[in-house]
Amino acid sequence: MKKSDRLEKLFSLSNKLFMPFLVIGDPDLETSLALSEGLIRGGADLLEFGIPFSDPPADGPVIQAADQRALLAGMDTDKAFEFLKKVRAKTEAPIALLLYYNLVFRYGVEEFYRRAAEVGVDAILIADLPVEEARSALEAAKKCGIAPIFIVSELTSQDRLDKILEEARGYLYLVARLGVTGQQKEVSGNLFEVIERLKKKSELRIFAGFGLSQPEQVREVLRLGADGAICGSAIVGRIEENLGDASAMVEAVEAFCREMKAATIS
Repeated sequence: MKKSDRLEKLFSLSNKLFMPFLVIGDPDLETSLALSEGLIRGGADLLEFGIPFSDPPADGPVIQAADQRALLAGMDTDKAFEFLKKVRAKTEAPIALLLYYNLVFRYGVEEFYRRAAEVGVDAILIADLPVEEARSALEAAKKCGIAPIFIVSELTSQDRLDKILEEARGYLYLVARLGVTGQQKEVSGNLFEVIERLKKKSELRIFAGFGLSQPEQVREVLRLGADGAICGSAIVGRIEENLGDASAMVEAVEAFCREMKAATIS
């Protein structure tokens, strides 16, 4: 199935969706693949992966620690692509990457997107690349059939939002709570107004992320109008809690994914 077809099929068949996040290679490649399989069994609708980076400015301490574990285990971009190829062989769920521009730039923008397409990536979000500076990435994404994803928040100006909506494909990543990633108790009080604003201007699906760690929060962002929820730190935290016991780690992550997915249909 083609990349665009995977996203379109999912969006046409499903209503509310859950997208879990993992850092590739945390705590090692073999366990990372087992964790991915656990997420699939747990009902993940899409899979979002991060390629580890030494200085991730948008991430809190939990994901920063995961990046360091993966880097210490020898993870690099080529190994990440080989990992993604193995994941694609096991599922037709859409695969998204969330990473930093330095990794793309060092690899070569066109070559990075070509390789990503080759291993079955459907969407790419470069967290620190503003839409105004994304021309080369946008051209490569279009050439390779990969959906370019952008982050929006209650602080996004109207001018920037218009530019994002002109270029974005697939879905929008909506910040549910300002700050870095991490487990929080509350979502932004302005989320409903932000979602209303987006839905009036675009038909793109809206996935809320940043700080979602409980099923109740998933239900809340969906009730406020989001089409899906993204969870990273709470999943990575369960990896950290079970370091040294891969079986318990996979079980914990799979069970949590199942619980969060259930919140999208209850």
